[in-house]
Amino acid sequence: MGVLQVEGTVGLIVYFLLLAVKIFAFGSALLYSSAAYEAAGKLTKPAWCIILGIGVALTFIPIGGLTLSLIATLTAFVYLHDLRPSLAGPTPPSTAVLVRRNA
Repeated sequence: MGVLQVEGTVGLIVYFLLLAVKIFAFGSALLYSSAAYEAAGKLTKPAWCIILGIGVALTFIPIGGLTLSLIATLTAFVYLHDLRPSLAGPTPPSTAVLVRRNA
């Protein structure tokens, strides 16, 4: 196995891993309600869904190459690191009661 084959294989693995991150972020953005976005004080749900959806779409378009893919990946990581924990918020009261009873 040559060096170019290894490089190509690693590049393909990284491509699919980053694609999975972008799809996960987009799917997660679709699941939360608009009220959760407003409560978090961030951009609206349609804005995040459009941004992340375009990021997923740009992954399949070979225009712009690495720059657009990098921007799309960074937006997905920003969503996952900053916004998603804010949307999840504290544990709902019913779940907290169940956890305490089972402990």
